[in-house]
Amino acid sequence: MTVPPRPPAAEPPAIRALGPEDFLRWYGGWDPLDPSSVAAFMDGFDRPWWIVGGWSLEAFTGVGREHEDMDISILSGDAEAFRLFLGDRWTPWNVDDSWFRPFDHRFTDVRPDSQVWVRRDARSPWVLDVPFTPESDGRWSNKRNLAHTEDLEDVTWVAPDGLRYARPEVTLMFKAAQARDKDRRDVDVSLPRLDARARRWLRDAVAQFDPTHEWVRTL
Repeated sequence: MTVPPRPPAAEPPAIRALGPEDFLRWYGGWDPLDPSSVAAFMDGFDRPWWIVGGWSLEAFTGVGREHEDMDISILSGDAEAFRLFLGDRWTPWNVDDSWFRPFDHRFTDVRPDSQVWVRRDARSPWVLDVPFTPESDGRWSNKRNLAHTEDLEDVTWVAPDGLRYARPEVTLMFKAAQARDKDRRDVDVSLPRLDARARRWLRDAVAQFDPTHEWVRTL
């Protein structure tokens, strides 16, 4: 008797293509940390880390906004140190355009421009999103233009709460496409508050990857 071939196993759809309900079905929900709790979570991690994304803009503007997650970044060369820091207490997963897989002793190689999501276990919500920042000899490197490197202290700042955040012009650079409603709101609130130095930095950085962008003309 001929046994028919087994159909190929269904694979979860790409994360970035999912709406909220489908994301919850495939990957589970979020109960993210916030600035009042992330410092305790990271206590003992002896490498640089800083808050990015929407929380970094809120810290700069003082204007509240909704937050779907908590994003911090670390240098890509510190990825393994971060995995060991989490130990058995947390379950990190590496999120890449090509895969979504455990970040454990079996899969220690990660792309320097990928990210890690962290949760307690498979029954628990995600609490932290850690996009890696590519580095060059320990210096911050721009994901949009790897030739652009700076000292980490020049692209971050320490807020009154004692936490280190991405400078607003750096966060806005990554929102230059303004493709989502929340990105457009962030730009509307943050851009008018930039000083002349930050505007020049943002204009010059955006010009490197999109010389036709309106900010190149208007900032």
